[in-house]
Amino acid sequence: MEMIPLTNEMMMVFAILAYTILMFVTEVIRIDVAALLILVMLGLTGLVPDTHIFDGFASNAVIAIIAVMILGAGLDRTGVMTAVANLILRVGGKTEKTVMPVVSLTVGGISGFMQNVGATALFLPVMSKISSAANLPISRLLMPMGFCAILGGTVTMVGSSPLILLNDLIQTSNLSLPPGADTIDTFSLFSTTPIGLALLASGVIYFLVIGRFLLPQAKEISHINNHKSDSYFRDNYGIDKNITEMIVNKDSPLVGKMIEELEFDNHIPHVIALFTEGESSLSPSRKKFIWNGAILGVMGSKDQINQFAEEFNLTILPKLKQFKLDFNPSISGTSEAVVVPGSRYLGLKLSEFHFRKEYAITILAVSRNNKIYTGEEMYDLELQLGDTFIIHGRWADQMGLSRSRNVALVSDVPAEPQRPQKIPFALLFFTLSIFLVIFTDLKLSLSLLTGAIGMVIFGVLNMDEAYRAVSWKTVFLLACLIPLGYAMEHTGAATWIAQYVISTLGSVPQLIYQLAIATLATLFSLVMSNVGATVLLVPLAINIAIETGGNPMVYALIVAISTSNAFILPTHQVSALIMGPGGYSVADFLKVGSIMTVIFMAVSLSMINWLF
Repeated sequence: MEMIPLTNEMMMVFAILAYTILMFVTEVIRIDVAALLILVMLGLTGLVPDTHIFDGFASNAVIAIIAVMILGAGLDRTGVMTAVANLILRVGGKTEKTVMPVVSLTVGGISGFMQNVGATALFLPVMSKISSAANLPISRLLMPMGFCAILGGTVTMVGSSPLILLNDLIQTSNLSLPPGADTIDTFSLFSTTPIGLALLASGVIYFLVIGRFLLPQAKEISHINNHKSDSYFRDNYGIDKNITEMIVNKDSPLVGKMIEELEFDNHIPHVIALFTEGESSLSPSRKKFIWNGAILGVMGSKDQINQFAEEFNLTILPKLKQFKLDFNPSISGTSEAVVVPGSRYLGLKLSEFHFRKEYAITILAVSRNNKIYTGEEMYDLELQLGDTFIIHGRWADQMGLSRSRNVALVSDVPAEPQRPQKIPFALLFFTLSIFLVIFTDLKLSLSLLTGAIGMVIFGVLNMDEAYRAVSWKTVFLLACLIPLGYAMEHTGAATWIAQYVISTLGSVPQLIYQLAIATLATLFSLVMSNVGATVLLVPLAINIAIETGGNPMVYALIVAISTSNAFILPTHQVSALIMGPGGYSVADFLKVGSIMTVIFMAVSLSMINWLF
């Protein structure tokens, strides 16, 4: 085999490739910002011509992902997920052995038709409800559910971003095939279904036979009326939920102070209500002043409250009077909310946001990797995916916070579905999209967008809600990386790397090359986004297949499937999302995920070779 020479253009692509990997691994700057910088560099260097530099924003894959996110939001807005939760409880019973497989198969099946991260976020409150009703620790359910959501993303070609992107990458590769080479076929919606179902089944069997013995044994959790009890928040977050009313006396040092001045001291109980100047407010604004005669509603331990009263000359009232209705468990309470992908809070400090003013919500603490942040330390925290807020406020206001799509409520909040009357329209347009994908020759993006716009027109969700449903970070990441795949193909960089890999491995069976590609995709997906890993590795895999006489279609599919093999570390968005609510540590993922990784690789390679 004659090696192609290394050109200056290839070296520039390798330099940008090295920068890409470095930025994605270290996250020195946000990955979507890094992706935009990559796009600009590709354009300025001329590696991608002006006519193609912005092709990613109009690509079939990007539009399809936007449409899938809107379709998922429509199903959520109508309360379809609540109905699914009730069905699971009826079918699955209330034991771990029966609930876990029913939950995992349900979420896995739904993940096949919407983004697996979205399905996981939708099911967090559902899992809380199931955990409460079945009296099972949520840590025994969330990891199986999360892993099966990832596995379910392989059931169809719209279940995960890499699979949605795959056909576009194959079409790009077809443009630069060597003379005489056969055009690589693309995949239909259900091409991966046997593979995905086998992976999903293997995941469920794994947790039933082996995985459940490796899951962490959670602390005993008691539940009251389907809501997490006072002892739960005290044991897990150190939050004592004693609520007391206090009168601010005329010579109190608090007179003239603002609420925010009390938030940075861990020794002061949380001020969660204020009555002053004839106005009562739950979760009062941080800029609200405290005046003589004001009544404070505070939450904390008895010792904390007594010390606060003594230090600031406050009179403790024997029982709730002013806020008796506000603190009724049917009106307000404490719950958990986890930061989701695409959240506007990511990368910013908590102090930059005004939850009290914007949502009438009090943030009591933030949990990350089983460490609890409160007071000044909490407000200085730079927020990350999977951070868990412990919040207090009216249930209706908590639902309003959830509707912002910056966080997902974990706890089971008492609220009726917002638009249950729109369920028929939501199901109609979701079914229409799938019908168009299966039975017509319309592009995937147009088919899915038809259902999405139908939901908007018929009021399943409004256009502003549709915009909020889209993770624009994911969209920009994908659109900006597509030209990098184009540059690798058209400069010959992918071919050069493929030839180097082949010369290193020597003459080995096709299975060894496939195993090498699958391992590379798995490792890449652990340290960078699966979208980025797919863009970088599909051109390489196709070139290795062409050089070794393998099937390029098979090699490309191995990459797109294997980038979902991300269980060892909580770096996949789904794993990051369940880590906080489940109380998992990195060691838990290493213990449970290592065996799952091996099973995934064995099942996926076997099924791909059997089918294709």
